[in-house]
Amino acid sequence: MDFYYPNPTNDFWRIAGLVFLGDSMALYDAAARRFRLDDVKALMTEHHIAMSDTCHRIRRLQGNASDKFLEVVEPVHLENLLARMPHCNDIATTGEKAASVMAELTCSEPPRMGEYVECEAFGRHLRVWRMPSTSRAYPLRLELKAEYYRKLWEASGCM
Repeated sequence: MDFYYPNPTNDFWRIAGLVFLGDSMALYDAAARRFRLDDVKALMTEHHIAMSDTCHRIRRLQGNASDKFLEVVEPVHLENLLARMPHCNDIATTGEKAASVMAELTCSEPPRMGEYVECEAFGRHLRVWRMPSTSRAYPLRLELKAEYYRKLWEASGCM
């Protein structure tokens, strides 16, 4: 899948399926062993959820997927991104590394997991959330991760 969180072992789309559709497998095509991109995009569009990487360029310092070994070369140009979304007032990050990058970009403190900080950045009031990682390496049950995301999506008006 040429989109965010394509790996079938990542739980993001299972969380979205559970929260919005009541079924963690609603967006998964078991026969093809992948998520259904058209359904994923339709769900995100319906609920007004945009996605972006936190960085435009990174350097992996080790040959694994751990964020601990990422060097930020160029963060996302957040001001330009927000200019395209005038009604966006909530930003969510998944994991500690993304939360620290977003805190730098918004001149705020990184929030605790499952919470948000409020700040003024780029001419608007923002709530910057830190969500649990959707990687299965993060030791939290799917249903508990989904509750964190439900709280975010309810508070931000996506539900």
